[in-house]
Formats: sequence, C-alpha cells, structure tokens
Amino acid sequence: MDLRDDISSLRGIGEKSAALFHKVGVFSLNDLIRYFPSSYIRFPEIKKTCELRPGEKAALLLNVLTEAKVSYAKGMSLISFMAGDDTGSVRITYFNMPYLKKTFKPGLERVFYGTVKCSGQLYGLSQPKLYRTEEYRDLANKLTPVYPLTKGLTEKTLTKAVRQAFEGLKEIEDDIPEDDRAELGLAPLRDSLFSMHFPADTGQYIEARKRVVFDEFRSFLISMRRLRSEKKSTVNDFPMIEVSEAKRLIESLPYRLTGAQQRACDDIIRDMGSSHAMNRLIEGDVGSGKTIVALYAMLTVVKNGYQAALMAPTEVLAAQHMKKISSLMKDHDVNCVLLTGALSEKQKKEVRREIADGSADIIIGTHALITDLVEYKDLALAVTDEQHRFGVRQREELSLRYDGKTPHVLVISATPIPRTLAIILYGDLDISVMNERPAKRLEIKNALVDKGYRQKAYKFILKEVQKGSQAYVICPLVEPSESGRGENVLEYAESLNEIWGGRVRTGILHGRMKNSEKNEVMNLFAAGEIDVLVSTTVVEVGVDVPNATVMLIENAENFGLSQLHQLRGRIGRGDKQSYCIFVDTSGEESHSKRLEVLKKTNDGFEIASEDLKLRGPGDIFGIRQSGELGFAVGDIYTDADILKMASGYVNKREDGESFENPEKIVL
Repeated sequence: MDLRDDISSLRGIGEKSAALFHKVGVFSLNDLIRYFPSSYIRFPEIKKTCELRPGEKAALLLNVLTEAKVSYAKGMSLISFMAGDDTGSVRITYFNMPYLKKTFKPGLERVFYGTVKCSGQLYGLSQPKLYRTEEYRDLANKLTPVYPLTKGLTEKTLTKAVRQAFEGLKEIEDDIPEDDRAELGLAPLRDSLFSMHFPADTGQYIEARKRVVFDEFRSFLISMRRLRSEKKSTVNDFPMIEVSEAKRLIESLPYRLTGAQQRACDDIIRDMGSSHAMNRLIEGDVGSGKTIVALYAMLTVVKNGYQAALMAPTEVLAAQHMKKISSLMKDHDVNCVLLTGALSEKQKKEVRREIADGSADIIIGTHALITDLVEYKDLALAVTDEQHRFGVRQREELSLRYDGKTPHVLVISATPIPRTLAIILYGDLDISVMNERPAKRLEIKNALVDKGYRQKAYKFILKEVQKGSQAYVICPLVEPSESGRGENVLEYAESLNEIWGGRVRTGILHGRMKNSEKNEVMNLFAAGEIDVLVSTTVVEVGVDVPNATVMLIENAENFGLSQLHQLRGRIGRGDKQSYCIFVDTSGEESHSKRLEVLKKTNDGFEIASEDLKLRGPGDIFGIRQSGELGFAVGDIYTDADILKMASGYVNKREDGESFENPEKIVL
C-alpha cells in the first residue's frame, strides 16, 4: 500500500462508503491516517445504582424491570422503562428510537453507559449506550477514539478502515532524522500516527501528539520562512501618498481615534509609501476599532487611483462589512461591491464586470474573491479579516491577483496573541498592536458561576429579552456525545423552550448546518427576529449584533481563556450594558482559578498572556480549546513550548547550522 492510494483500495470500502469518507475530507490513505479522533472515551468500571451522582458518566449492569412504553410529542418519540440492580433502579429513556421497544423486555441484562440525570428522587440515563457484560469489561479503562462523523459513517467503519490502512502501511517515511528526533525527544512518525488513533495509555498519547503537533508547526513555519524570504525582495509596485479624503474620513467619525488606531494608520501610510510592498498584521482586541483602520487604508488606495479588496471568512460577515463600509463611503464617491457565493449568477457576472473594468473601487467578499473568474483591473491592496481562518495560501492567492504585480497586504485579526508567539506565527508580516478600546464602549460585567446558578441565569436572560435585548447561549457540543464532555446545542435549546414556554424566540446555530442555513439564522438574529441564539463556538467569528447584551457560556472549563474572550466579544458592541456568565461545571478549584482571570479583566492581551502561563498540557482528552491559524491538532497556547521548539529547529536547519537542545532556545 501507498499513502497516495485511494480510500477505496481498502477492503470493504465500496463506492457508497468512499463517498461517505469523502464527505469528511478523506480521499486517500494519507488523509485517513491523519483523520484524528476529536476526543477519547475512557470507559469507567461498572458501578451500582446506589453510587450514582448527577451529571457523571456511569456504566451500570442492570436488569430491565418494566415493559418499555412509547409516547409521542412535538413530532418526537420517547421510549422509557425502568431497569435496576440489587441496590436500586433508574429510568432509561431513548429519543426517536421506537423500534427499541422490542429489544427491552423485562429480565434482559445489559450494561448501560451514559450521563446520569436526576429528576426529584429518581435517577435516569438518557440515550445510554448498550453493551453485553463481557464486551464492556473489555472496553473498561481503555482509551477509545471518538471521530467526527457524518450521517451513514459509523465509528466502527472508520476504526476498521484506519486499522486496515496501518496494516498495509508497514513503512511511512520520516523526514526528521533519527539523531534530531533523539535530541528533540520526538517519537518516530509511523508510531505516533498509529498512537493518535489507538493509544495504549495516556503517556503514549501525549508522546504521539507531541510529534504530530511538532510536524504541524514545523510545516507552517517553513512556509512562513519562505514567504518572508520572498517578500524581503518584493518591490513596491503601488507607491502611495497620503490623501486628504482619508483624513476627512477620520475627522467625520463621531469619535476620536485611540492612540493605537492612529499609530496603526501611520504604520500603514509609511509602509505603502516605502520601497517595499506592505505586509502588515493589525492585531487588535475585540472592539478595538480595526475595521476603521482597514478602511483608512482602502480609501487611501482608492484615492491614489487603485482598487482595494477585503476578504471575510463568512458571507454574513462580508455582508456586514459591505453595509458598514458603503455607508461610510457614500460621501467619498467610492463604489463598493459585494461578491459572495450567495449571489445569483447574473449578479456575480455583473459584479465581476465592475471589478474587471475598474468601476468597482472597494471589493468585499469571501473566497469568491480568489476564484479564477475574478479579474482585477488595478488591485493594489488585499485586506483579509481573521486571516488565521483562511490560511496562508488563500491570503497569498488574493495578494497575487493582478498581472504579475504584488499588491500591499493588510491582515486584521481579533485574536490577541502574546508577542513572542505572534512573531513566530506571523513571521512574514510586520505587526501593529491595537490594545486600546474606544472610550464610548462600556466594560462588560462578568460572572463566574457553577451549574446551581442556571435557573437565576435563565430568569436574568428572560428579563433582558423582555427589555428588548438579545442573548447568546454557547454550548461546546452540537448533540449528545459519548464523551459526555458538556452541554449540547440541540437538547439545550429544547430545554430552554420548555423553561420559557414560548415567551422567547429561540434559534440554534452550529457548524454542521449548511452555510445557507447558518447565514439565514445569523441574519434573523441580526434582524432581531431571534431573541436567544443557542450556538456552538461557530459564533466566534460572527455578525455584529449591538443589541445582544448577554452571553451565557456553558462548560466554560472546556475552553481556553482566549477563546472564551473571543466569544465574549460578540456582546458589548452597542451602547447598552452587557453581561457575560461563565458556567463552570467541573467543580474543580484549578478550573475556577483559571476562569477567574476572565472576571478580572476584559483586556484580550492580558488574558492571552495569562492563558499562556496557565494552560499546560491540561485536559488533553477534553474538547479542543482553540483553533488559531487553523491547526488541526496543535494549540498555540497549550503547545507554546512545542511551537518554540519547532521554530528553533526550523531556524537551525534552514540556516545550515547544527541543532541545539530545544531547552536552550530563548525567544
């Protein structure tokens, strides 16, 4: 077998099965062995019903005591029955599985594994997994992988395919020499890839993950180094002079620029007037006013006689930029156009015509801006919003869309990263830091609570909605998970609807929805037609809804501080007082201490620094904490030491020097 072989080369993978693998991005054997689990389950030992605690994941050896009953409500079916052991009984429930009625006959003995819930004095398991006794005992205390799946693709099918692939791939070329691996403390590549899927224990997983993360960072840093080398010699094909229109734009604003905003504008003008093309990152906290700085740059370019393009990560955000920028440009004789996949073919054709003939001055859109169908007449500035969600390749594509000449590049990111890491991660860019908030913004009031506070929080949200405001509720999961690592959007939204009884218009949003569905939900929320949006972290890069004043974040202990801060940035964008409620369900002092940082400050740079100090390897089997720069496994905070080690290794190897022990690397 070869890494390049198609997934269909495996036994049992026919055309239909291959199509399911394609849906999750797996086409070759290389894709398959790098399609890592999203989490792992450590199945606990079987316990007695008298030992149960609400909220825990438990395995119970039970006998079915009563006939299973099926009921129907709101288009859903519910099957329930009682099961017990010699110390007590619990209620078992399953949703939308009426066919199980025939399975659960009184006297049947099985191991039930699931999350314990409590209603009054009665304990229960909802949607528990079912195992024969010996089958479960084989699983107990092993690390079992849990993969991201799609409808029709099962855990069993995926696991079987991965094992078969490794059986056929006896050798996998390792591009890090053995001597270097020894100095770095890295395991061989094939062993690490296998252990990412099937770790024998926690220690083996940690070693495997270290190698995979190192490779991920190393590849990224090599790309950055090459880009930096190329750009050092890039001449300025579009020299700019400062224009009065840009100054008038700033003067017309209903507020004064902060010192950080003004310094960023000065950096941009200096760069665009120099002998080399601008490649600058504007790294600013949420609400620090990065958009107006980008617009200052774009207006300068337009009034110098050229075009500027701004690429956003979502259609909703692109449309929002269009609305805001076109409004500010109406008095400056600037033609702004929007190009996204949501437009009709006729509309796209017309917009592309305006871009090609130069009548479009500022072009705003998504990746539609970098398709081969788009031809720019005079593109002199490429702006990318939230660059880490595009990746370097897409940013480069946008910056190379004009007849062999290189436009200026401006990246705006709302992810505050400690400067030592930013220098490594954005190695091809100069950096301007915007660490001041406009004076008119009210500080968000923060609360860190345990799950016992939920009912008070729901009443508070209801009160805010009745006053005319809106709210977000963030859950870490989309639907119930075997890992049991937190609340999920689908059940949580249903629970809130029952609590509020139709007094609140609730919407749901998560990453598994189609783009058109996500856009529709966000537009309804922005228009005020949804009062409370129950969502996963997909709202982290979202539409600006100034009317949203409350955010409740469930299972806050499962997220990194910087990601929690990014989520919090969705509120506090208007002139009303805003509130963020962090629910810590861990019951552990270490988690509470870490989350206290968010209570003390709304400064993203301070939080990022604390995040770096506080997050060690942490709960490695928890929900992924961050995804800065699109790394599949690596986390720039948790894995900061590996990032620095990879940076030192790349620098030494590329410079042709001998490698030094990573412990000696100082940044």
